Amino acid sequence: MKVQRSGPGETPADESDLVRAAQNGDRDALGRLVSRHEGVVYRFLLGILTDEDRAADVTQETFVRALGSLDGFRGEASFRTWLLSIARNEAWGALRRAGRRREAPLEDSPSLVDPDPDPETKALDSTEVERVRRALATLPEKQRMTVSLRLFDGLNYREIAELTDSTEGSARVNYHHGIRRLRERLDDG
Repeated sequence: MKVQRSGPGETPADESDLVRAAQNGDRDALGRLVSRHEGVVYRFLLGILTDEDRAADVTQETFVRALGSLDGFRGEASFRTWLLSIARNEAWGALRRAGRRREAPLEDSPSLVDPDPDPETKALDSTEVERVRRALATLPEKQRMTVSLRLFDGLNYREIAELTDSTEGSARVNYHHGIRRLRERLDDG
């Protein structure tokens, strides 16, 4: 398992140790878990909700719900998978409350490029990022989610299957079809 340092002079913390410490009331461990996973949760929710403000709100709701039920985490799945399952349920609840599923263009998402490159690099990178975003937005939802979770968040097929309510085989198929379609669209455009 990948180990992450929280700050200078601190020792590496295994994820399960952090979870146990947080379950025992260690506020520092709780903060480290949030810091470690908030970006993944936000990007995941942005892929579902396609709106930055809603994704930020539901990210916050996800952590409130997860931290409130942390004692119920049994470790049968990874903490990240458990957290993303809560995020998925919170997103679907937000969509139900809104009464409709709103699709927004992926090009309205935050930029994935470094905010401070030189102008020429920035122009080339932003053009390419926009091309990929537009192509990704044309994929069916399960393929779009599977490709995003695999490429941007590094989830394995078992984790993706849990999050998309499918089998591991379906996750693999959705990923490979999604990548093929993405390549076709990028080659055509």
